[in-house]
Parts: sequence; structure tokens; C-alpha cells
Amino acid sequence: MKVITTTSLPGVELVARGKVREVYAMGPDRLLIVATDRISAFDCILPQGIPGKGRVLTAMSLYWFDLLSDVVPNHLISANVDEYPAELHQFRDQLEGRSMYVKRCRMEPVECVARGYVSGSGWKDYQRTGAICGIELPPGLVESDRLPEPIFTPASKATSGHDENITFEAAAADIGLATADLLRELTLKIYARAAEHAESRGIILADTKFEFGWHHEQLLLGDEVLTPDSSRYWPRDTYQPGGPQPSFDKQFVRDYLETLTWNKQPPAPDLPADVITRTAEKYHEAYRRITGLTL
Repeated sequence: MKVITTTSLPGVELVARGKVREVYAMGPDRLLIVATDRISAFDCILPQGIPGKGRVLTAMSLYWFDLLSDVVPNHLISANVDEYPAELHQFRDQLEGRSMYVKRCRMEPVECVARGYVSGSGWKDYQRTGAICGIELPPGLVESDRLPEPIFTPASKATSGHDENITFEAAAADIGLATADLLRELTLKIYARAAEHAESRGIILADTKFEFGWHHEQLLLGDEVLTPDSSRYWPRDTYQPGGPQPSFDKQFVRDYLETLTWNKQPPAPDLPADVITRTAEKYHEAYRRITGLTL
């Protein structure tokens, strides 16, 4: 399988290159989003890509966009290269299966995070304050415990490094109370639907993050949706609160890097072939378990 870590579309305007995605402008009202096979850990992009990762992320987002279409509209126009503008057809080998032609939105400047379990930065927050993003929680929770009910914990978008958890009040001060209320309502509604579906497939959706933006006067769900990069998925059959859980993401990469004497600053070290292979398998397994399909 060909690994694509960077795209090159001469004559098409590149407007953003993130840790994984590359975004091209297609006139004033459209974008082309391409998911590469890049992988990052500890905010550093690794030298090697993960075979098929961009395809998994794209296919997973498309699956969820369709499943959630009755809950919230989204930015997707097409993921079929034949339906893209003609000037993109020559780049089919870079775009097939890993790109989306979308409506260009004015994105809200907050990450919309839903948590059903206490893990990651939420666990650190809870240990320190007994709360997550200012939401008081019962005492005595252990790592990976299920929360009494899912919570909305926004984060400020960072241009580099980690997003920073903020309170709902801070988000409302930034984007307005009415918009913050709407984002909270939609985030929790989407999470409930997705968690129920994941549960039916033997998967726990511990937490996830969404991005929303305005296309003219319509609020749309954008970016990637419920992928292993934006979500914490755990296998139900091995779930045991009281510590970290095995997950369907870059766990093998992080675990390997933790064994090295690396200061977690660029340049990142090379990944061994077995770590690359096992990580690719995890991404594909997540897609297969959630969708019932294979790529």
C-alpha cells in the first residue's frame, strides 16, 4: 500500500497543512481536505507514515457523517473524485479514498469535547480540582470511570501544541452564550447517538471532539468526525476502570516512544516496522469494528 505523507497539487492553493490534513482552497466557498498518512505523538510529526491511516480517517468520517445526518448537517459535498472540479482529476492518485470536497465554513474557535468517561486531560483535571473544565464531579472516581452522565468540556483551539481545556463560561464569553448553548446541545446529542452505536459494536466511546462552523447562516459539523484521531475508543470486553485502557489509536507509537531517551522535541525518532504495522492494524480494526466494513 502506497503511503502518502505529503500531497502536491500544483496550481491548487494550499491554505493549511496540519499534523495530518492538508487543506486546499477551491474558490471562495469550497475546500478540498486531504487526510495524509502522517502520524504525530507528543505534538511531533513522526518521520514515517502509517499505511492506510488517511483512508481510515476519511472513510470513518464519511460513515459517521451519513449516520448522523438526521442529527446535524455537515460540510461534505462529495468524496468521489469524479464529482470534484475537473482540475483535480489529474491528482486522483493522491486524492482517491482520502479526500473530501466540502463547503468552506467560518469555524467556531472552540473544540467541542464530549466526555462520558474520565480519562486523558480530564483525569488530570479531576485529580487536581475534583472537576473537569469547572464541572464538579463526584468524589472518589478512578481513572477511566464512567461519568454519571456525559459532559461538554470545551477547549480553546491551539495553533500549535495542545488545545487548552476551558470552562463553558469562558467559551460563552468568547463566542456568545446562545452559540455556546447550541454547540453544547449538539455535541452531547451527537455523542449520545455515537456512543450508543459504538456500544452496539462492542466499543466504548470514552470521549471525542467535534468542530462546527457556519456556511452562510447554517451551522455545520465539519473537519473529521469520530475517528480514532479525534476520539478515545476502548474495547468493551477488556474495560476495567482504575487505569488507562487499551485504545484503537496510536497507542503503540506512544508506548514505543516512551521507551526511548527522547526529549519529545523535534526531530522525532524513526519508528520500527513492527510498531508501524501494529498501529496500522489498530486503525483498520477500529474502522472494521465500528462500521462492519473493511477497506
